[in-house]
Amino acid sequence: MSFERACALDEVRPDEGLAVTLGRYEIVVARDGDEVFALENECSHAAVALSEGEVAECQIECWLHGSMFDLRTGKPTNLPATQPVATFGVEVRANPDGTSDVYVDTETTLNGVTPA
Repeated sequence: MSFERACALDEVRPDEGLAVTLGRYEIVVARDGDEVFALENECSHAAVALSEGEVAECQIECWLHGSMFDLRTGKPTNLPATQPVATFGVEVRANPDGTSDVYVDTETTLNGVTPA
């Protein structure tokens, strides 16, 4: 595994995703309570950034057509999307000053989906 710093934890708001670029991938970092997730930042139904949608109940919404994706699995939970998006490993690391940073592993997806 090769984790790269994606952002500070306090940059990730609880109700929206945060778009970050790591290497050749566009990633959306999102929170559900204390858990942090990283997914491919493009809807599998249309070329729309998931980071522009709302986050609620451990899902992120594609704002254009309304598909929702499970933050844990990347699977769509409603139509029109039928294919999952890639999910990536996440570590939250504490800093000596009391803040925390989010690190994402883009070498291997958690759900086996190859990012576009």
